[in-house]
Amino acid sequence: MGRIEVRKVFKLTRSGMVAGCFVTKGKVNRNCMVDVMRNGEMVFEGKLSSLKRFKDDVRDVAEGFECGLTVGGYDKLMEGDIIEAYDIEKIARKL
Repeated sequence: MGRIEVRKVFKLTRSGMVAGCFVTKGKVNRNCMVDVMRNGEMVFEGKLSSLKRFKDDVRDVAEGFECGLTVGGYDKLMEGDIIEAYDIEKIARKL
């Protein structure tokens, strides 16, 4: 669905680690799955836990905009990481 570049990482007392990001390609939804890539290798696979634009929670962020996000269960994000967002579609089998 989209590709996100981590520009800055912030440590907040309530939320933990929040990544300040820029959407370089596609679009990112709040309930999508993500792969965290570092130096061309996948280091984590999980789900987005929050997606913000300025101080507002948003459902999606389009290409060319900045956002803040947290990945559920992973707080070792670093500047320069690439986050690839995708969605899993379940298609019912037909007989």
